[in-house]
Amino acid sequence: RWCTGDFAEQRRLAAPSDAKHPSKSVVSRNQQIEGIESMTELLGRDEFRAELENAIKGREAKNASFSKAWAEGQLERHHFARWAENHFHYVGPFADYLANIYSNTPDEFTGAKDFTLQNMYEEELADIRHTDLLIKFGEACGTTKERIEDPNNMNAITRGLQSWCYAVSQREHFVVATAALVVGLESQVPSIYTKQIVPLREVYKFTEDEIEFFDLHITSDVVHGERGYQIVLDHADTVALQQRCLQMVRWGAEMRFSYTKGLYDTYVAPELEPAGV
Repeated sequence: RWCTGDFAEQRRLAAPSDAKHPSKSVVSRNQQIEGIESMTELLGRDEFRAELENAIKGREAKNASFSKAWAEGQLERHHFARWAENHFHYVGPFADYLANIYSNTPDEFTGAKDFTLQNMYEEELADIRHTDLLIKFGEACGTTKERIEDPNNMNAITRGLQSWCYAVSQREHFVVATAALVVGLESQVPSIYTKQIVPLREVYKFTEDEIEFFDLHITSDVVHGERGYQIVLDHADTVALQQRCLQMVRWGAEMRFSYTKGLYDTYVAPELEPAGV
C-alpha cells in the first residue's frame, strides 16, 4: 500500500499559486522534480539532508503574505483571532497525525517509534497542552474558546490542510509521512515564529504570558524537526523512499505556504482592497 507516487502527475500539481515569476519558478520546480525522477542511486546521508532542506526552499511559509504582514506590523488583533480559529484545526490534531504514523511504524523500528511517541507526549501532556496556549492567545485577541474549537470557523484551505495531514499520516509509509509532516511542516515553525514574536511584543503589545505559545514552539519544534530529519535519514533506505520523501517534503511546504497565504486572502485582503491599498 505504500507507493512511491506518479511523478508525472506530481510535476503537474506541484506549484505555489502566487509565485512572483511564474515562468521562472515553474522551470525551477520542473528541474527539481526531474532531478528526483532521474535518481538511480541512493543518496548519501549528507547529500540527502541537503536535498530535504532544498525541498523547502522557495516555499517557506514565513514568506507568505500573511506572515509578511504579521512581521511588518500590518495586522490587527482581529486578524490574529481568525488565525487562531484556523490554526487550532491544523495543529490541534497533530498528535493524531503522529499517532497514525506511530501505528504504521513496524515494531522493529524502535528508535523511530520512540521519537514519534515523545513528540506526541510533548504536544499533549508535557507541562501544558500546546493547544491550551493557542486558545489563550486567541482569547487575548478577542475570540473565544468556543469559536476557536468550532470547525465551522476555519476556512476551506485550512480544512484542506487538515485533511491532507490525516491522509498522509494514515496512508503513507511511516518514513514518508514523517518527512511530509515533521520535516515539511513542523520543522519550519522556529523560523516562522522567530520573525513573528518580536512584533507581537513590540508592535502589537501582547504580554509574555499571552504569547507563550510562540515562545514554546521556537524551542520545542527545533527538537521535533530534528527528530523528524533523523528518522527520515535513518530509514529512507531505498531510492524510491528517498524520492517519495523529497516529493512529500516539497508538497508539505507548499501546503503550509498555501494555508498561510489563504489566511491573508480570506481575512486581510478584503479589508485592504476597499481602502485602495
